[in-house]
Amino acid sequence: MGGKNKQRTKGNLRPSSSGRAAELLAKERGTVPGFIGFGTSQSDLGYVPAVQGAEEIDSLVDADFRMVLRKLSKRDITTKLKAMQEFGTMCKEREVEVVKGVLPYWPRIYCKISLDHDRRVREATQQSFEQLILKVKKHLAPYLKSIMGYWLIAQCDTYSPAASASNVAFEKAFPSSKQPEALAFCKDEILNVLQDHLLKETPDTLSDPQTVPEEEREAKFFRILTCSLLALKKLLSMLPKKEMHSLEEKLMSLLSQNKFWKYGKHSVPQVRSAFFELASAFCQYLPELVKSEAPRICPAVLLSIDNSDAVVCPALWEAVLCAVTTIEDCWSHVNTKKGVLPKLWTVLREGGRGLATVIYPNLLPFISKVPPGISEPKLEYFRTFFSSIIQGLSSERAIASPSESSAIITAFMECLRFAILQKIDEEDDQRQIHQMLIYDQLIPLTNAVLKEPRLQNGPLFYQIAETLSSWEAKAELPSDDGTDEVFQKLLSNFWDHLLKMCVLHVDTLDADEKSLFAISDMLEILQNPKSATKSNNRKSLKIRFTDEDESERNTENGKLMEVRNGDSEIQADLRHSSLLRKEPLENLVCNLAELSIVYVNEEKSEQHLKFLSALLNSFSSNRVFQVLLEQGNNASSAQAESQNKIRAHHESPSVQFLYTNLITWLKEDWRKDTHFLVDILYSVLNCCNSNDERKIILDDLTKMDLKWIIFLQIIQKACSSTTKLSLVSDWLKGDTLGERLVMLADDLCHLGLEPIAASSESSSSERWTLLSLVLSQHIKNESLIGETCVERIIDKLQAALSKARDLSEAGNTEPSVSFICDVASSFFSSVKGCLLMPSAEDLLLTIFQLCAQRQDATHLTDLLVCKLKHTWMSAVNSLVRQLWNMQKQSTFLHKSALWVKNQVQSSSLDVRSLQVLISAISDLLSKLMEADGQAGYLVGAYVEHVTPNKTEWGKLHESLSTEWMHKPLLEGRLSMNCELVGSCVKLCGTTKLPGHLCTSALLSKMVLLVLENRIVHGNDDAERKKIDNIIAELLYSLQWIEELENPPYLLLEYLHMLEEMHITYEKFSTLSDTTSLQQTIFDRFLPLTEGRLHTLQCLSPFLIEEKKKELVFHCVAKLMTCTQAELSSTDGAFGCLSILNSCLNDRSIDCDHLLPGILKIMISWKNDNEDSFLFSCNLKETSAQLLGFNIEMIRYLPLLLKYSTAPLADNEWDFIMCSMLAWLETTSENRSLYHVPLVQIFACVSCDLASALSAYFEAAAPETTENLPVNLISEWKEFFSEGIHNLLLPLLVKVTGETKNASECSFQNSVLMSLGEALTYISKDQLLNHKLPAKFVAGQKTNLPDKLQTLLNTLSPLLLFRARPVQISVYHMLYKLMPELPKFDDEDLKSYGDEEEESALSPPAALMSVLATQELLLENILECIPVGEFAVIQPLSDEFCLVLGYLLTWKLTLAFFKAASSQLRVLYSQYLRRTKSLNKLLYHLFRLMPENPVFSGPSSEVLNKDTKTFFTEELRLDVKGTGVLSSQIPHLACSVYHITLKDLPAMVRLWWNSCEKRVFNVVDKFTSKYVSSVLSSQEISSVQTSTQLFNGMTVKARSAAREVIATYSVDDIFIELIIQLPSNYPLGSITVESGKRVGVAVQQWRNWMLQLSTYLTHQNGSIMEGLSLWKNNVDKRFEGVEDCMICFSVIHGSNYSLPKKACRTCKKKFHSACLYKWFTSSNKSTCPLCRETFF
Repeated sequence: MGGKNKQRTKGNLRPSSSGRAAELLAKERGTVPGFIGFGTSQSDLGYVPAVQGAEEIDSLVDADFRMVLRKLSKRDITTKLKAMQEFGTMCKEREVEVVKGVLPYWPRIYCKISLDHDRRVREATQQSFEQLILKVKKHLAPYLKSIMGYWLIAQCDTYSPAASASNVAFEKAFPSSKQPEALAFCKDEILNVLQDHLLKETPDTLSDPQTVPEEEREAKFFRILTCSLLALKKLLSMLPKKEMHSLEEKLMSLLSQNKFWKYGKHSVPQVRSAFFELASAFCQYLPELVKSEAPRICPAVLLSIDNSDAVVCPALWEAVLCAVTTIEDCWSHVNTKKGVLPKLWTVLREGGRGLATVIYPNLLPFISKVPPGISEPKLEYFRTFFSSIIQGLSSERAIASPSESSAIITAFMECLRFAILQKIDEEDDQRQIHQMLIYDQLIPLTNAVLKEPRLQNGPLFYQIAETLSSWEAKAELPSDDGTDEVFQKLLSNFWDHLLKMCVLHVDTLDADEKSLFAISDMLEILQNPKSATKSNNRKSLKIRFTDEDESERNTENGKLMEVRNGDSEIQADLRHSSLLRKEPLENLVCNLAELSIVYVNEEKSEQHLKFLSALLNSFSSNRVFQVLLEQGNNASSAQAESQNKIRAHHESPSVQFLYTNLITWLKEDWRKDTHFLVDILYSVLNCCNSNDERKIILDDLTKMDLKWIIFLQIIQKACSSTTKLSLVSDWLKGDTLGERLVMLADDLCHLGLEPIAASSESSSSERWTLLSLVLSQHIKNESLIGETCVERIIDKLQAALSKARDLSEAGNTEPSVSFICDVASSFFSSVKGCLLMPSAEDLLLTIFQLCAQRQDATHLTDLLVCKLKHTWMSAVNSLVRQLWNMQKQSTFLHKSALWVKNQVQSSSLDVRSLQVLISAISDLLSKLMEADGQAGYLVGAYVEHVTPNKTEWGKLHESLSTEWMHKPLLEGRLSMNCELVGSCVKLCGTTKLPGHLCTSALLSKMVLLVLENRIVHGNDDAERKKIDNIIAELLYSLQWIEELENPPYLLLEYLHMLEEMHITYEKFSTLSDTTSLQQTIFDRFLPLTEGRLHTLQCLSPFLIEEKKKELVFHCVAKLMTCTQAELSSTDGAFGCLSILNSCLNDRSIDCDHLLPGILKIMISWKNDNEDSFLFSCNLKETSAQLLGFNIEMIRYLPLLLKYSTAPLADNEWDFIMCSMLAWLETTSENRSLYHVPLVQIFACVSCDLASALSAYFEAAAPETTENLPVNLISEWKEFFSEGIHNLLLPLLVKVTGETKNASECSFQNSVLMSLGEALTYISKDQLLNHKLPAKFVAGQKTNLPDKLQTLLNTLSPLLLFRARPVQISVYHMLYKLMPELPKFDDEDLKSYGDEEEESALSPPAALMSVLATQELLLENILECIPVGEFAVIQPLSDEFCLVLGYLLTWKLTLAFFKAASSQLRVLYSQYLRRTKSLNKLLYHLFRLMPENPVFSGPSSEVLNKDTKTFFTEELRLDVKGTGVLSSQIPHLACSVYHITLKDLPAMVRLWWNSCEKRVFNVVDKFTSKYVSSVLSSQEISSVQTSTQLFNGMTVKARSAAREVIATYSVDDIFIELIIQLPSNYPLGSITVESGKRVGVAVQQWRNWMLQLSTYLTHQNGSIMEGLSLWKNNVDKRFEGVEDCMICFSVIHGSNYSLPKKACRTCKKKFHSACLYKWFTSSNKSTCPLCRETFF
């Protein structure tokens, strides 16, 4: 079906018929004609016939392999790659037999795919082949011949990873010894494949032209050509020699082909390179064959000598050298003079075209093989050759590359030496050639190098030195043929020309400095090639471990440098140098030095002076100095005289030169660079005869006023060379230099502490460097300068640092401190054992102290502190190591510990200072912990030094303020029966932390570090005890802060610091077993002392039940046996009652049966001795013991009421009630003594007892009251309760009247709290029947009775009192009165009714005046905060009390508003509108309500899914507030907003609509999100639960739809109204929709709907109230009352009045308010209906 040539689907490569399969086979048979494999012979069993196709594979091979082999035949690269990787994995993992099944088909696949175009596929193929070989091993042998040719090609793959993988596979298959045999076995097949590739194949036969692009085909072809040539080379190199002969015949046929020789000129460089490599291999392995083919091979190689391709060049030159070496008559096959040499000259003139490193090393062997006939005439031949090289060196490419220029110069010198050694018969010719080589070649080359800075560091000077050495050797060796004379002449010629050339460079004023230095370098190299070569070599790298002896290293400014010890060798070489070199070289130097000194003296030439310095450095001989002195004789006569004097003292020319010339140069201030002058100084010192002479010279220089940098350079150069060091060592150790250095240190330190000019900073840095160098540089474990000098300098530095710490301005000290820091750092780190010097340890201590103090105190910058820290830490590191090595004690550690101890105990630190100190100590300990072997000892000793002893701990405890005791005493957790002793320091204003807090924090951090690093030293138990003591002290500090009622910000900051530094009890618990802290000893807790009593009280909550019961029984027994004298003693009734109260407080034991018995004991005490009971008495003279005893008795009674289950008898109740009143009377009478702590506690517990009794009777259940005595409750209500409040209410007024601000004395706050708590139980009747003095305000409008007005006037101002307990208790009392007040305004309502203008009525004036005051104060606080932004109010601050009072006042006002009738509400709302008080409230609320009012109360378990907010949760305002104070104001603000929306919706709506846009959106969003849903559900539920009944109207609610449906029916009329609440209720308008209606006209219906909508929108009340108003209106309409024709309503919408004002003309009636609005808005007084004048 279908035609033969029909287009196949893309990607479907499989032929559809056998005919096309044959056709496709014909296309692919190019690789091996007739067969898929190798060769052309069908009978050869080594090949795989093509008929072994897919069908046979299917039946013989494993199914998985079959699939992979099919994939390998695909054309897609990724498919082949993955298939090949899969094949390799399967070969590795499958059984041998399974893999062997693939072998028959592998050669065919391998031969094709190993030549694949994609390199990744080729690499994967070789890797998979390796796996196959490893698996089948020797079973591959039958198929070896089939694949070996391709395998060899693969080993020469141009892609290295593929070639490498193939080689690995080959090595795995055959050991090295077997590889030649394997190749020999397959050599014929290999040659067949290679010859086919080289001679027969084309790009189109290797790849299918129809499917493969031409570019890809050609790339593959060229690659296979290259690999085949290289494979043939590999075959030749690896075959055994005996097999070579058998190859010759086949190779002859290859070499006879012109196509093969054309590869030498192939366009692809890789092919040409492979061809030349093969040519070299032919020359090497088949020389005879090559000789026979010489006419072909010589032109192919030699005529390509100018090939400049980087790929080809190395192979080409190898082939050239092989050819000229192997073929003797090679030059006869080419025209050398026309074909070869011109090409070579061109290459040389072009500098090797960037391949100098490849070409030039081959020049010497090449020219050595050029036969004499070709190189004639020699003179021209050599001239051309060397000139070409010099010309090539001048090319930019050669100059730019050091490796290229080195290769050219080296080749030039090698060939020059070769040319000089050539024997030439005629002497004249030889002389001419020699002269040409020196004068025209070598000297110009040297000149060119001297002029070009980039060539000056090349190898030319070393090559010249080496060449001269060889010539000198020949010149010194006598010979018969006159060779020695020839070379002597040659040398003389060279030195003459060299001198002339050097003079040309030097003898000019503007001589090039680089050229001059190049000349000096060259002369140094010529003088001593060995030393120069050594210095020119790359620096040898040396690894040194830190614990090696420090004498093996030398440091300069902290950097390691190697000391050269080769100088002595140089001197030895100089002595043995040849005389033939020494004399001309010295003459040359003298000439150049003479020239230079002339330019220096006459022209002040700086570059000549530097050149002279360089010359003298290498040639420091007296002869040279003599020449310099003679040249200086031309000076003036005055100088001549001074020279004569110097000569008299110093014979040596070098010293004379020093005093006449060098000192003058050194003193010149304008010089910036003096290095070269110091080099001249060393040259002079080198010529001196003795060290004494040198010391005298240097001491003279030291006394002169020379720049410090000169001395710095002298010492730096001495440190860099042992030879130079030996010249100046006596001077360095001498006193002259030492004194100058000590003076220098003193000057520098003083200079640093004063303002300095910017210009002197650079010079001071040089002087600091000098100090650092002399201190830190040590050679062979000895300091450069004297030990005493070192100590004196360190003392100066330490003194300067101490002063710097005391100075106030940071700017002055910073450079000085920085430099001292650098010097110290260098000194500490480099000098072994230095830290055990006392002065060094003092310096280290000073640096440590600077780092351990706040920067405010030291005035150092961050960078400087960081630098100082690094210095002392590295120093401590060294110190620790030195202590370990030398087993000595460190004074630094001892002194620093004492300093730290003094710092923390002095109470002079704030939180930041403490933090800095702790950080410094942590760093120090971490360094001590790094000490191997003695870390435990060092750290333990340090902690021991810092820890205070018992006495010091006692003083630290005493220094803590006793303010902490108030809280536990008031809460009853501690009991006292004596006066408080100790520090009563006020903590409010302090800025420094108490010493105890600092000490405990520091020691805790130290202990934590010890525990974290598990460092233990000494006795474990003793150490554990010390650690426990420190932890206990920390807990003491933390508890002290916790017990303070209002800890100042400083202490909160301290706690935050502890958290940040992880100094917490939790951290200790994880690191250490703290159970020992909780162990208590109960063996002897009696007799009780104050300490034991407090311990038992604190531990009582944690005691196990048995212990607690045992304690209670013991106390009860003790109470029963108490004598009268023991009642108020600690070991008597007072102590036992205290412990009993503590045990009963947490209700953890069952001892109810004991409680009434204790009460009976107390009654017996009263009967026996009533004086012990403080009833109605003055406490001024009362002892503290008696007060304590009464306090504990009073505390016991509420516990008795709370926990006793047994009923009390009449006399017991009488005792409790009467005692309570008597104690309250005492409290009331002694208010002037409330400042005494125990009296204050007495007052508190008395009020608490009254509160407990009030609560007991208020909450008494019926079953409880049945068990009470008959008249008890009536007695309580009529007598005792009234007695309590008649005492306490006046007391509250008096106490608050005496103290305007309770926050000033916190003790009073506690009394007010208990007093306020008791007053919250006062009943409304008791309030109304109060006995307070009358209080009225002039001009106050009121309808209230006098008694009620007095109460309001007395209590309302207390809402402004700055104490929360007072505000809350007053609020609770006034709240009970609010519902009673509106009724007094009701009586006056009629008088307002008929007034024409809108009436307003004020809520209670006393409240409104308080509100006005609060508004003024609050405006000042909150006006700067934008509406909608949350203002955080600090708990218990003045602002807190103000805001609290303001919100409580509004709560009272709103409660009053709610209690009023609808008519009164209108009048009150008018008042609020006029005063704008409500607007102010709403603005303030949106500053006080949080953005997210989520309630996080104590009940964390939320059963319902809704989130609790401040709007859903009720606010509890307790006097003794247990809630979170920080959330009280936000919660209260939300509560007020909620009530305002609920009770004054219309007014809030009015305010909201008048807000600016931003506030409008904020209010809308907040209300919709948090309040509307709550209010809507409340409104709906109030409708559902309403008990209000309407005659003729029913009301229903649908909570889901937020709808209320009202149905009104009268006779035949039926109306249904649907009221829909908006999503932002009550801000949005309530919509009224019509339901069913029967018997009502449309117009009337609309009027009524409008009326209801108006009522609901504008009246401040609930929906039910609005509906009630609307029903009254409709009822009146049906009763015949006509509508007001202005508002079309019977009942007025706001004041609820009926139309009363009638027009005398038309008789229509109107509402008074409507008419008033009509007249004012129209400016007319006519009737709205008939337009007649209204009167």
